[in-house]
Amino acid sequence: MKFFATLLFSFMVSCVFAQEQVSFFFESNKFVLQKDELLKLNKWLTANKDLKVVGVYGFCDEVGTVGYNDTLAKKRIDYVFNIIKNRVKIREDFKTRSFGKLHTLSPIKSENRKVTLYYILPKDFVNEEKIITEKQEVILESKKTKVKFPDVYVYENPDGSTFNIKIDTVFMKKVSLADIGEKIKLESMNFFVDTFAIMPQSRSVMFELLTVMQNCPDLKIQIQGHICCVKKDFRDLSTQRAKAIYKFLEYNGIEKSRMTFIGFGSSKPLYALPEKTEAEREANRRVEIEIIAN
Repeated sequence: MKFFATLLFSFMVSCVFAQEQVSFFFESNKFVLQKDELLKLNKWLTANKDLKVVGVYGFCDEVGTVGYNDTLAKKRIDYVFNIIKNRVKIREDFKTRSFGKLHTLSPIKSENRKVTLYYILPKDFVNEEKIITEKQEVILESKKTKVKFPDVYVYENPDGSTFNIKIDTVFMKKVSLADIGEKIKLESMNFFVDTFAIMPQSRSVMFELLTVMQNCPDLKIQIQGHICCVKKDFRDLSTQRAKAIYKFLEYNGIEKSRMTFIGFGSSKPLYALPEKTEAEREANRRVEIEIIAN
């Protein structure tokens, strides 16, 4: 299961980087370090100002909802990152991760309320790319799925007849290997103008998502709708379009507990409004899934 892959990843990172990681601990429901932990962080920064940080990871205990914990973990990451960002080197392509309720690593709650920094010492800078590549290979190896996705979905009609739908195994593997918190766009997901009716050419995308949900029983997602062009989503199309995908999955047997939907209107554009080109409008007008559990 993906949860255990994450644990393996955490273990393997420790092996690859030896002792090159450090954690700072928070009080329950707090995202600001207490005096003693803040002092510990500042002492560490003073003693290690020549190293390079390659990852910032946030964790919570099991108290609270997944959504609350995810937000809290991200706030802890932001808090620590804002302290360190001008005091040590930070790899430009470093990734921030937050692990809430679904990634408790210790039975002792206080040990899970933390931010962990992974870093490279100056002596290893010459091998930085090799170290990062090896780390990424370890992550990918530990996360390899045993699921073999079909490239054709056989759909059975109510009358017992069937028809085949060509589907994209690359997309399904990408979803199955995605980290919690990662967002993946449903490519070529198109709707009729000013409606939430899905166009026929988007049928394969729907069945790709259905197939990965059927084959990865631990996968939980949030379906997120976005529109372009206008600042106010008067007809709430972004929500209705996300809901249409949700209802399709529900109709085909996916449990409600594994998925939610939400519409953001045009509040989270990839390109500023008003868009300058059709390509920008198309990019803003999208449906994404966010991985909640895997």
